[in-house]
Amino acid sequence: MKLINLSKEINDQPAVATIGFFDGVHRGHLFLIEQVKRYAAEHQLQSLLVTFDNHPRCVMQQEYRPRLLSTVEEKCQLLGQTGVDVCALLPFTEQLSRFTAREFMEQILRDKLCVKALVIGYDHRFGCGRTDGFEDYVRYGKELGIDVVLAEACRVNDVCMSSSVTRSFLLEGEPQLAAQCLGRHYSLKGKVVHGFSVGRELGFPTANIEVDHSQKLIPKEGVYAVRVYGADDKKTPYFGMLNIGRRPTINNGNQCSIEVHLFRFEGDLYDRLLRVEFLVRMRDEKHFRSKAELIRQLQLDAEQVEEVCTRYV
Repeated sequence: MKLINLSKEINDQPAVATIGFFDGVHRGHLFLIEQVKRYAAEHQLQSLLVTFDNHPRCVMQQEYRPRLLSTVEEKCQLLGQTGVDVCALLPFTEQLSRFTAREFMEQILRDKLCVKALVIGYDHRFGCGRTDGFEDYVRYGKELGIDVVLAEACRVNDVCMSSSVTRSFLLEGEPQLAAQCLGRHYSLKGKVVHGFSVGRELGFPTANIEVDHSQKLIPKEGVYAVRVYGADDKKTPYFGMLNIGRRPTINNGNQCSIEVHLFRFEGDLYDRLLRVEFLVRMRDEKHFRSKAELIRQLQLDAEQVEEVCTRYV
């Protein structure tokens, strides 16, 4: 896949395109992209995706703080695996936010990207105010020489595959349902930083992870079975149990931490990058009356998580 930044370059080959933020690059996105690729093959056109390097709502609502399923880097990497020819990364600016749908189709799609056909869902809206709909896009397309094609919707088990549905599953502590939407396990990436070394005192040393992007969605607090990769290599993963929470038993205050204990790992992880895949949420975070009670629970957690992890080897 060729990645172009529209602030620096244009596309001069006739193309069929679709537009989206593509957060998470979930199964609904993949279903849409397959339709673009099929149309491109049938009409001897390039397949082209138009996406943005920042969330449009962050420009239009400065107080908005998105909870992203994928960073820009992750999104581009995932889109690169779809087999499309070109991905145009467009900076979403205040000026762009004032473009009408027709202006966007003319000045961006036609003039800068050489788009001859646009595949779009009937309920997808773009342009200032998002007041235009599919019939309007078809009319503008006829005026501009762009065929506008209605995409099929993607539903699995009566669930519409969308970024918002995926986010809701993760925030409700349902990583398995989120994985069904994504077509893969949701993951976080971050650097291992120094914590309070409490886990070592309890017999369960943990790596304290500082997530690498402040807008990345953090799943619901609790204990999870996870699969862990060194983010800078492709070696065999470790399995472990991860806690997201405020560690109420040891009076951690309101500070939320992400700590993972790797099974059968020995070594120093400080300053290393880890990528954590969420497999199953085991339980809520609890307050225990003593450290001894907490240790007993951790031992039980470890047994149960290891049993769960055997399904993912």
